[in-house]
Amino acid sequence: MNQRRVVRQSKFRHVFGQTMKSDQCYDDIRVSKVTSDNSFCAVNPKFVAIIVEASGGGAFMVLPLQKTGRIDKAYPTVCGHTGPVLDIEWCPHNDQIIASGSEDCSIMIWQIPENGLTAPITDPVVILEGHSKRVGIVSWHPTARNVLLSAGLDNIIYIWNVGTAEPMITLDMHPDLIFSTSWNYNGSLLCTTCKDKNLRVIDPRKEEVIAEMKAHEGSRPMRAVFLTSGNVFTTGFSRMSERQLALWNVKSCERIAQLEMDTSNGVFLPFYDADTNLIYLCGKGDCSIHYFEITDEAPYVHFLSIFTTKEPQRGMGFMPKRGIDVTKCEIARFFKLHERKCEPIIMTVPRKSDLYQDDLYPDTIGPEPAMEAEEWFEGKNKDPILISLKDGYVPVKSREFKAQRTYLDKPQKKSESGNAPMKGTFPNVNSESKLEELLQEIKTLKATVASQDERIANLEDQMAKIAI
Repeated sequence: MNQRRVVRQSKFRHVFGQTMKSDQCYDDIRVSKVTSDNSFCAVNPKFVAIIVEASGGGAFMVLPLQKTGRIDKAYPTVCGHTGPVLDIEWCPHNDQIIASGSEDCSIMIWQIPENGLTAPITDPVVILEGHSKRVGIVSWHPTARNVLLSAGLDNIIYIWNVGTAEPMITLDMHPDLIFSTSWNYNGSLLCTTCKDKNLRVIDPRKEEVIAEMKAHEGSRPMRAVFLTSGNVFTTGFSRMSERQLALWNVKSCERIAQLEMDTSNGVFLPFYDADTNLIYLCGKGDCSIHYFEITDEAPYVHFLSIFTTKEPQRGMGFMPKRGIDVTKCEIARFFKLHERKCEPIIMTVPRKSDLYQDDLYPDTIGPEPAMEAEEWFEGKNKDPILISLKDGYVPVKSREFKAQRTYLDKPQKKSESGNAPMKGTFPNVNSESKLEELLQEIKTLKATVASQDERIANLEDQMAKIAI
């Protein structure tokens, strides 16, 4: 009875999901078929990025949010990797910067033009090299500019200063494959899940594990997210392959709550909204999104509802709060990937009033970084800079450009192509002309490969039509 009473009183008890109409979807996209438990999609208030099929390398598509409808087969992609792209993430402090990790063992940082792509992009602004095996996770620091985490199949986590293209911190404390990583609210701590079934909380600058616990008994992949309270929420599997959720107090290393879900094989991708304390769970291959409210009262993890569609999801993108429509009481927006399209889903709290609902929209994380990379590496911690959504989020153009120049200042000084050599290794003066010649040749070859990819795709479509 107590659980019912607590849940019923929640203002999020009647949150309902709604798929956008077909003309608001992105159609005819060849979503990547790589067997990975990543989300394949990243969104921000300007763009949606989707990892796509690409012959002879790895690519992802970047679409302005308003470019809905059928996407032309020849639409340009970001295609500089030589192996499939495994993970992408937009920079939280600059809506035109995105990081990608790939099977080619590299991380690349890309700058997307203000209005989207007009031609294929093959040259990143920075290349980060250090992993000996493929890079499955990239994650930006929540408050410090130019700090990026990467995790590879070499079981190592690097934390980079993107401005200098150097790996500043190396965390070699996982005996097996790293399934997931999550920064805490101010980016002072990390939590990770690993194939050894352990949840770890790490102080990255001290390079120490400060808490470790056996999270879920099953061997299938686990996921973990840090909550604003300092607790950690995990998804995983029992020994009998049932999907489980759990809430952990990392200070005492104790489990606060655990829920058994179902026996589906799909790994739950958890998306956490720090403003409302809601957790959305999107299972790979599921047709549904489960959502829960986390509170400090028993039973702590309160089931709210399930949103179900007809088709299973291959991946999912989650819009930052500053990209949603506050005039419609929207509290979350997802971008669901099907085999050939991307479908936006909005989550709304039903309200009769048209006025701004203060209780639904506390001040949220804005795009301004709280500090520079050097400050964080020196040991400083700062909470995110918050903004009000009362009048909606309006990006300030001058700030955006200033952030870009600051962001790209250091890498651009290193080479005219924008590729920052790792650890500041510079070519000598005598080899500069030769290097320039080689870079130009590589650029030409990449453009040729990209155009051939488009031609192959068109020919495949023609063959398919003839076969029918």
